[in-house]
Parts: sequence; C-alpha cells; structure tokens
Amino acid sequence: MVRKIYCFNPSHDAALANNTPFYKPSGEIVRMAYDLAVLPVWYAEAGAKVKVSEWKQVELLRSQTGDADLLRGAAWTLEWESAEYVPWGWDPALLHTLRLAGVDEDFLLTDPQMERVRRLSGRQCSAGVLEALKSLPGVCGEAFVCRSLHEAEFCMSEMGEVVLKAPWSGSGRGIVKVSSSSWTQSVEGWVSRILRTQGAVMAEPLYERACDFAMEFFADGCGGVFFLGYSLFDTDSHGNYKGNRLCSDERIESLLSAYVSADVLHRVRTSLEVELSSLLEDGYKGCLGVDMMVCRVNDEFRVHPCVEINLRMNMGIAAHEINARFVHPRSEGRFRVEHYSAQGQALETHRSLKERYPLQTVDGKIIGGYLSLTGVDAGTRYQAYVLVEP
Repeated sequence: MVRKIYCFNPSHDAALANNTPFYKPSGEIVRMAYDLAVLPVWYAEAGAKVKVSEWKQVELLRSQTGDADLLRGAAWTLEWESAEYVPWGWDPALLHTLRLAGVDEDFLLTDPQMERVRRLSGRQCSAGVLEALKSLPGVCGEAFVCRSLHEAEFCMSEMGEVVLKAPWSGSGRGIVKVSSSSWTQSVEGWVSRILRTQGAVMAEPLYERACDFAMEFFADGCGGVFFLGYSLFDTDSHGNYKGNRLCSDERIESLLSAYVSADVLHRVRTSLEVELSSLLEDGYKGCLGVDMMVCRVNDEFRVHPCVEINLRMNMGIAAHEINARFVHPRSEGRFRVEHYSAQGQALETHRSLKERYPLQTVDGKIIGGYLSLTGVDAGTRYQAYVLVEP
C-alpha cells in the first residue's frame, strides 16, 4: 500500500487567484513554506509521509522535540513520489509541479476537477451559502457580487462603510475597507484591477465583531459533509490569522454561548452540512472550514454563519487535531503562528519561551509548557508553536 504524502503549500490561495500552472510565489511565501514545511506531521494520519525540501528541516525539529518523544513513527520524504497527496490545498501550480515530477495521473485531480475546486473556492460561492442561511434565527450577514465599478460604488453608497474583497485571495489579503469619504483613485484602481483579473468584487457591510470562530468539516467526495469541530481563533487589526485556542469543542461551544445560544450554533451547523453537501456533491474531497463571527447587531449578538469558505486544510483544523492528539484533556492552551521580521528574533524568542515554560508531558500528552512545532534556527522567519497551561 502506497503511503499518503502530506505537503504544506501556503501559496495555495494566491495560486488560485493567479490561476495558472506557472504561478511563482513571492519570496515571503517561499520562506513560509520552507519554515513551516514540517507542520503537517502534527496532523497527518498514521502511516503517512510529510514532504520536506531538506533533511535539515527534519533534524532541527527532532533536536527540539526528541526528549518529549511525541513524533513516534513520523516519516518523511524529499521527493515528489508517485503517491496520493494531501496538500494544504489544490491549485493549478501544485498540480503542474506534481505532473512534472512524474506523479501518476491516478493520484491527481483532472483539469476539470481542478477548475471546479477553484470555482467552489471563490467568495461568490460563500455568498450563495450565506444567502441560504440568512433566514435562520439568530444569524446576520450579507454579501453582494459586484461585476462593475458602478455596482461596487452603489453598494458603498447604500451601506455607508463596506468591506470589498477579491473573490480569490489569501487570508487577510485582497480586502479593502472603504466609505464614500475614504474612496480614492487608489481604491478605484484596485477595484478595477480585481474586476479585470477576477471578473467580480465582493461587497459586504462592516460589522461590529465580537469574536472570530469557524466550523470545520470533511467532505468525502461523494456528497457527504461531516462536522469535525470548532475553531476559535484570533486575528490582528488587518484580519490576518494569529492563532487558535487549544481546548475541547465543548469548551469552545460554552465560550460562544456567552454571546449566542447553543441552539443557534447547532442550527447553523446542521444547515451548513446540508448546503455544503449540495454545493460540493462529488466536486471536492478533503477538509474545509467555514469562517464565522459573532457580531453585535442592534444591541444583541448574532452569528454571521459564512464569512468565507476555505476549501482546503487550515490552521483551525491543524489546531483541533493537535489538541486532540497531543494536549492533555485537563489542559488548555494556545496554538500560534508567528512571523519574525528580524534575523535571529525567532531563535531568541524560542529560547526565552523554552526557559520560561518548560515542557511537561504525561503519557505522551502535554500538560503544560511550550513546544515549537516547527524547527527554529537563526534564519527562521515563520514558526508554529503551542503554549499549554495545566
């Protein structure tokens, strides 16, 4: 039996937007892909391999986790072997790379399948799902597909302050907050460029957000969509992902219930399973996440049930799996993804956290302390780690 191979390709969102097999990621994304290449080992299924570009990446991780013995049975490969792949996400550039490497077509998406995955990944599909859910009690949210500059300006004039989004873009990117008073030639140029390259731009009201969360699912490729769990995460002021809470689904639901009832969450979840099953049918197999938020609307809290759909693996599912596999049930913590702007900053931070929060494990489970999930040296710019409290 051929082992599955997991690979981390954070260029996925940008590659979908570019929509060409010959897309070349920016130097920053290449750096992220290198620094976080070993991350899938923490969520990959038993018996799978993880693709890395250098053994140094594996050796560095082993040197930092060896005493904890948390990675028993981990397997690695430097090659694009002919096998079934589980990437962060499917895009034309990855498909082209695998074909050039000689991976058997039986393990790959066909071109029509790839095009369907891209179409389903667009924010227009998210808007359609939101439309189907907006009549549920306790929810809110609107999203409009604008196919001209005039339509985008009209939405802005109707809603006052809006969030404009490119249909395909990375998390926290391809997003502009604008009002009549802040509309500039630069914004108009951005909208015109997105309309020219992607055919539409999304317009949404600006909501008073109380917290960010997601529901995570798995699609079996035959029309079945199944709930995996919750993701409670943090973003910065620009909407960029920062990290996840490490705790049980029951705990997250309890925290969300401080704003909205569990009944509202359950109705959203059940309705999403139905809508996603209909949308995806046999067009996608793998993990996906639906980003949501709790908003204050007219002095009450409501759930925005579909901010966007991420038709790929995501940090929320990674955090959920890490919590289930490696964190002791009596402990909680944080999963963080950090970007360091200066040479040596990651290594300095790593050493400080390791000294201040020594790792404590019981029977292969973390009960407290700090653990870097990716290797750290003087050149590291991106790092994933957990910090657990007993």
